[in-house]
Amino acid sequence: MKSFFLVVAVFFLTVGSMNAQKIYSVDYSSQADVKVFVVDYESQCDLKVYKVDYSSQAGDNDGKWFFVDYESQSDKTIYFVDYESQADLKIYFVDYSSQAGWKNSSKKSIMY
Repeated sequence: MKSFFLVVAVFFLTVGSMNAQKIYSVDYSSQADVKVFVVDYESQCDLKVYKVDYSSQAGDNDGKWFFVDYESQSDKTIYFVDYESQADLKIYFVDYSSQAGWKNSSKKSIMY
C-alpha cells in the first residue's frame, strides 16, 4: 500500500512539472535557448510575463514564469540581450498573474 502511494505521488509530481514554465537565465547568449529583450511598454511586447513565487504556480507557456536556481531544473534557458534587434522574444513584466499572456501568438513556439 505504501508503494502505491509513492507511485501515485511520483506520477503527479512528474505530470505537474511537465507543464511548468521554468526559466533559467544564463550568462552568455550562446548558452541560451531564447534571447529575450525587456521592453518599456506593454504595447511593444510579444509576451507579457508574470514572475510567480513557486514552481507549482508556473503556467504552460502562458507567460507565468518561475526562475530556477540551476540550469538543470529549467524548461528553457534565456539570455537578456541589450538591444531589441538581438532578441528572439520581446517581453514585458506585469504586476498581476491575470495580465500574463501572449500578444504575438506567432512567437509562441519559441517557448515550447
